Amino acid sequence: MFQSTFCRDKCNFPLVGLIKVDLILSYLIDSLTMNGSGNLMDFLDEPFPDVGTYEDFHTIDWLREKSRDTDRHRKITSKSKESIWEFIKSLLDAWSGWVVMLLIGLLSGTLAGVIDLAVDWMTDLKEGICLSALWYSHEQCCWTSNETTFDDRDKCPEWLKWAELMTGHSEGAGAYLLNYFLYILWALFFSFLAVSLVRVFAPYACGSGIPEIKTILSGFIIRGYLGKWTLLIKTVTLVLAVSSGLSLGKEGPLVHVACCCGNLFCSLFSKYSKNEGKRREVLSAAAAAGVSVAFGAPIGGVLFSLEEVSYYFPLKTLWRSFFAALVAAFTLRSINPFGNNRLVLFYVEYHTPWYMAELVPFILLGVFGGLWGTLFIRANIAWCRRRKTTQLGKYPVLEVIVVTGITAILAYPNPYTRRSTSELISELFNDCGALESSQLCDYYNNPNMTRPVDDIPDRPAGPGVYTALWQLALALIFKIVITIFTFGMKIPSGLFIPSMAVGAIAGRIVGIAVEQMAYHHHDWIIFKNWCRPGADCVTPGLYAMVGAAACLGGVTRMTVSLVVIMFELTGGLEYIVPLMAAAVTSKWVADAFGKEGIYEAHIQLNGYPYLDQDEFTHRTLATDVMRPRRSEPPLAVLTQDSTTVEDVETLIKDTDYNGFPVVVSRESERLIGFVQRRDLTLAIKNARQKQDGVVSNSVVYFTEDAPQLAPNNPQPLKLRRILNLSPFTVTDHTPMETVVDIFRKLGLRQCLVTRSGRLLGIITKKDVLRHMAQMMNQDPESIMFN
Repeated sequence: MFQSTFCRDKCNFPLVGLIKVDLILSYLIDSLTMNGSGNLMDFLDEPFPDVGTYEDFHTIDWLREKSRDTDRHRKITSKSKESIWEFIKSLLDAWSGWVVMLLIGLLSGTLAGVIDLAVDWMTDLKEGICLSALWYSHEQCCWTSNETTFDDRDKCPEWLKWAELMTGHSEGAGAYLLNYFLYILWALFFSFLAVSLVRVFAPYACGSGIPEIKTILSGFIIRGYLGKWTLLIKTVTLVLAVSSGLSLGKEGPLVHVACCCGNLFCSLFSKYSKNEGKRREVLSAAAAAGVSVAFGAPIGGVLFSLEEVSYYFPLKTLWRSFFAALVAAFTLRSINPFGNNRLVLFYVEYHTPWYMAELVPFILLGVFGGLWGTLFIRANIAWCRRRKTTQLGKYPVLEVIVVTGITAILAYPNPYTRRSTSELISELFNDCGALESSQLCDYYNNPNMTRPVDDIPDRPAGPGVYTALWQLALALIFKIVITIFTFGMKIPSGLFIPSMAVGAIAGRIVGIAVEQMAYHHHDWIIFKNWCRPGADCVTPGLYAMVGAAACLGGVTRMTVSLVVIMFELTGGLEYIVPLMAAAVTSKWVADAFGKEGIYEAHIQLNGYPYLDQDEFTHRTLATDVMRPRRSEPPLAVLTQDSTTVEDVETLIKDTDYNGFPVVVSRESERLIGFVQRRDLTLAIKNARQKQDGVVSNSVVYFTEDAPQLAPNNPQPLKLRRILNLSPFTVTDHTPMETVVDIFRKLGLRQCLVTRSGRLLGIITKKDVLRHMAQMMNQDPESIMFN
């Protein structure tokens, strides 16, 4: 169906649907070498700096990057036999990948620990301060107090609320209003500082970062998005944004932070700094480390990188991702930011197994998660589109201040929205043991109970539970609405924790309802087989955990990695089946209303050139998509031996194409190769500066040997080295289904369309995206970077 122009007679092979990318690339390179063609790119000795690099907002050529790395590796291997020093250099090159992974794990784990500690302190700062040590959070302050009792573990003389510190009164309407006012003031201050730092110093530090990370890993260049300033500002403003009490999380932005760390260490090794394809292997592993420290889930981090964000994931990247996630998790565990000697804040220990009949409410929670995911994606995208297309987008600081003010005003009266979202989820996940003092555990105790104290049976709910249910119902409505307007503002904002909070609240409400039904109606047929009087047969915390997984799956459309993250996050290994049932159900329900998750929807909203993995089933041909069309001017090409330097400079000046096909002559249009625009510009600039005799009427040669010229002719310019001698080609009758598969699996930037070796046109990645949008009745012009 397709063929490489350089080995047209010997390299003809069909595209197999599920062949791995790295196997295809290796086959191409090996076959070219066996046919005596040398290299894909005649690029072993780079004639000038910066050749082979890419402009901002352009797509890399994966084939060329793979070829360049193969050439580099072959050169190092051959040199390693020459001397001991060269052999040592080859060993250092081989181990550089593991060194980078080690550094990424150490730095991302350290930053995550610092962020967790700072968020705890600044979140509590909105309500009060520790007099014994100003840098202690509420919990740390009362840990160190000798006067803390078990019943009043949250009260200690060293911790004072702001009203008590200022007026000496801790009770009454005046103290409540003063604390209320200062809570709002601190929240506004934190959010204003966050949005101001982002706007002034690092505009790329806003948002979750995962849509852009997915796009970058697919081969797109966004310079500065993973830079040092972005890393610094995102780390600082992430603490401020989470501490402000907005309905957002730090988990998604931590993936961005980890990828910034990966990009930083890539610049220390030429193996990665000079090869965009190799750099993306490091960034895939860094994304795994980011999820590892965000949730304390190293295995889930690796699977998240593989399932959700990575575009090209060879086996060695899998091992290195595992190592980076391990080091990051170990570093975070060493810092121990949660003070519980565990990696996670949500660790739970349930004493009751789940029963088959409970699959019904678990599946219903999955349905709720899918519906919530659909509602959230559609509402949030509509709001973000309005932000981009109206005057609202011109006032990001005002938007953040208004949303923060509304959030703080509505959140403070409800104890379940006043506290940080992570603490809320932790309380909803917890089982009600004898040592719990939460309102959710206000059950009537049976004085005749003789069971062990850590195995408390189901009991009738007390007034505290019913009060908590009303407060949780209000918190659920509040979280559902406010998260829609929060995600996408010009501050760091993750979506994992708010989504889990919505699901955990709904799940806990359902769990308490099922628990009370089982207690009061244990003789019903549905409860008779697994609930006995006085038996502990329903765990409301488990329902909260399943609901959290369902809502997170409905929003992100994750499945395998989601389940692994959830059981690593909570330690609930025996509850994998309920988690799987909820995750699969939520995905099915959400996919029934649209295939896109929230990250893919934001990629499309921003117009990033990203090819998703959905099947293309329309019956169109390459000739229907290629350019030039019938009404357009002919394709801009270069000839192999009759184009002058002035002609090339004029062509570059008059067009904005990323590259140009090179043909034998304009009459034959027989394809020779493809040359990048940036490489041409750099080559001519370098030649004018360093090569004597190169003038505007010098002839540019792309052939192996330039012909002998008369003495009075200007010095020719030979640019064979920057010519790609084997550009990817398809015939004009190749089905677009095959073309789309080629672009996906090989990460192509463009491919040329030929017939019997004669050049007809070109198809770029954006042409494919526009065509796919047109086939789905969307505006094809929306597929542009905004």
